[in-house]
Amino acid sequence: MNIHDEDFDLGDFLPYALNQAAEITSLGFQRAYKDRYGMLRTEWRVLFHLGRYGDMTAREICDRSGIHKTKVSRAVKALEAKRFLTRTTLPEDRRNEMLSVTPQGQRAYIDLRGIARDYDAQVAAMFTPEEQATLRACLRRIMAQGR
Repeated sequence: MNIHDEDFDLGDFLPYALNQAAEITSLGFQRAYKDRYGMLRTEWRVLFHLGRYGDMTAREICDRSGIHKTKVSRAVKALEAKRFLTRTTLPEDRRNEMLSVTPQGQRAYIDLRGIARDYDAQVAAMFTPEEQATLRACLRRIMAQGR
């Protein structure tokens, strides 16, 4: 039995290629939120959801983002310590808390949103407008399978 399959190229394996592309492109943007605000990836994603969509619970962020509840919980604690968000216990269900962005968190969100737009344009510039549209449509289709 030959364990070396000459017809299989890991670089052409879509899950691997997508992961590699995500890591490479994420590292460039990571510098912005890590260097400027000391945030980790999940913290940025939680802040983004609150900044973009308004107040919500951690469960709603999990459902919207696909991030595991443990990671969201850690990110919420870190963002609260950085004074980027506040928590308010819900009167109808004291086990749940409404998360809200503070003015300081809103400023960080607006700053990072602008940097994200610029970075997105920089990454997209590698492709023609038609390729960009196709790539975004294909990625949205893949992401829709997970939800």
